[in-house]
Amino acid sequence: MYSKLDLLNSAQHVLSLTHLPTVVTWTSLISGCINNRRFIAAITHFTNMRRHSVHPNDFTYPCVFKASASLQMPITGKQVHSLALKDGLIYDVFVGCSAFDMYSKTGLHVDACNMFDEMPHRNLATWNAYISNAVQDRRSVDAISAFKEFLCVHGEPNYITFCAFLNACVDMLRLNLGRQLHSFIVRCGYKEDVSVANGLIDFYGKCGDIVSSEMVFSRIGRRRNVVSWCSMLAALVQNHEEERACMVFLQARREVEPTDFMISSVLSACAELGGLELGRSIHALAVKACVEENIFVGSALVDLYGKCGSVENAEQVFGEMPERNLVTWNAMIGGYAHQGDVDMALRLFEEMTLGSRGIAPSYVTLVSVLSACSRAGAVERGMQIFEAMRLNYGIEPGAEHYACVVDLLGRSGLVDRAYEFIKNMPIRPTISVWGALLGACKMHGKTKLGKIAAEKLFELDHVDSGNHVVLSNMLASAGRWEEATVVRKEMKDIGIKKNVGYSWIAVKNRIHVFQAKDSSHERNSEIQAMLGKLRGEMKEAGYVPDTNLSLFDLEDEEKASEVWYHSEKIALAFGLIALPQGVPIRITKNLRICGDCHSAIKFISRIVGREIITVDDFYFSVLSDDENDLLAHVSDHKCHVPWHHGVACEEFQKLNVDERENADLLLRELAGAYVSFAIFVE
Repeated sequence: MYSKLDLLNSAQHVLSLTHLPTVVTWTSLISGCINNRRFIAAITHFTNMRRHSVHPNDFTYPCVFKASASLQMPITGKQVHSLALKDGLIYDVFVGCSAFDMYSKTGLHVDACNMFDEMPHRNLATWNAYISNAVQDRRSVDAISAFKEFLCVHGEPNYITFCAFLNACVDMLRLNLGRQLHSFIVRCGYKEDVSVANGLIDFYGKCGDIVSSEMVFSRIGRRRNVVSWCSMLAALVQNHEEERACMVFLQARREVEPTDFMISSVLSACAELGGLELGRSIHALAVKACVEENIFVGSALVDLYGKCGSVENAEQVFGEMPERNLVTWNAMIGGYAHQGDVDMALRLFEEMTLGSRGIAPSYVTLVSVLSACSRAGAVERGMQIFEAMRLNYGIEPGAEHYACVVDLLGRSGLVDRAYEFIKNMPIRPTISVWGALLGACKMHGKTKLGKIAAEKLFELDHVDSGNHVVLSNMLASAGRWEEATVVRKEMKDIGIKKNVGYSWIAVKNRIHVFQAKDSSHERNSEIQAMLGKLRGEMKEAGYVPDTNLSLFDLEDEEKASEVWYHSEKIALAFGLIALPQGVPIRITKNLRICGDCHSAIKFISRIVGREIITVDDFYFSVLSDDENDLLAHVSDHKCHVPWHHGVACEEFQKLNVDERENADLLLRELAGAYVSFAIFVE
């Protein structure tokens, strides 16, 4: 009793008063230590038991094997194995299974396999231990073979066996094999088992079959537990269904208490959506649930604030975390990289690697650091880090690192050097590498080299509309209208459609979406009046539109009018009339904001004295009337469209102007869900 209650002093006192403690007495004390994770005490009592000439039994040895495995003490485990062999108990199914588990968990895989092969009798627990440990050791082929062998000897699997097999299928991305197992599970009568259903949700999610995940999840019904909700949330986030993940989280709040895993998952969804306000609501919920100090929740919060441009909040969370892991450091360095703050990114990188913590950087860490150097134009420092990757950190550069270097050189105007760098790469250049070069060519007017990069991109992915559009825009900006027209015609012939560009702004809990030349909004007359007023004031302030960004062969006056009615400018005009003075205006676009709009918004921020935040697939910019507060840094972060991403986004792009009114009903519904969610978590 005392040992089970973790009152070990009292338990030892009772033991000392016992005249001749039996093996049952000693085993009870050792088992109590194991249950309360006092593994060293368990081994000490086992040693004392043997000193008192009491021989262990088939219940004692499994306890000591578990202690050896938990303490990662394989030598002690081998000594206990020898004693069990001497006592003739090692071939007991329970003892042998515990010895096998100890060898597996301490990394002695050869000894574990020998132990398994030497066992004369194997029960279900033995097979489950073998399959589970094979999966943990990334020996999925062995796990699948063992499962088939188990069935051949007429074994009857249980939920542990099925879940282990599903994990093996996940590790090998064997979707079809997992589906066959699903059928077998139904045939064996386990389709109602919640643990197996949770394993299926996780399996389908990790294999990219989100439809099957949702089907299994819906069939569980009222038998869902916390693990079910966590598995469904993770599956949605992993498959980039962030909005639906937020909705599932809202449903989960009505049935179960939020866990650290649930909160960290939904925070990751908010980060991908660029949903800063929604993320702050989740942060408040994390504080309420007392999980804000959890390392996974903290890391997700740092990632959220960093990706949404609120570096101050990211720094605050980072500074208050009681412990940090590599993911936490990567998130904070990535936050500085997104802002283009190379000094802080490098300072934190050096603190992580050279400080008292001495944490080795990962592949992702160096991608973030190189990205920061690229955005800040720190060519020399970036090249030094890249060239030191193998020697100093033991990391082989990958495609992302090479793409960062090409971007670093290209942004700095060293486009020819970037091309030479690509030609000397030891690995085959990827889409990201050639894409970085194409972007640099467009930026610096290197049309000839840009066409080479585009041709390489077309070879790798001939249906991506973005590459064709960049090439066409580059040719149009250079005044080569005939060649630009040819590219557009090729797109039409192949059947490639340019993604529709649109911008949106949240006002009073409603998402307002605009396309170029949009006149469908209910306050269109006010928007047009504001645009006219801004255009006049900007002209007086010396603003000259960049008509090179007009992609049509028009007169200069027509080009100026063309670029003036881009969707982001319309959204900004609406924000100025709909949001009160002093409230920051946050505009998001699904495509890249053009250079003219970026310059125009900077002018407008000075004229109206407002802070304007713009986010797109490439940029995160904070523009204010104070020139010293101007931050305009390039970001590779993909800020997806909130509340109509995924399927809704694809459907929205198919709509014409006349169908926008009906589409707005969907947007209102999703925005209403956002409002309900925000209210619910407060």
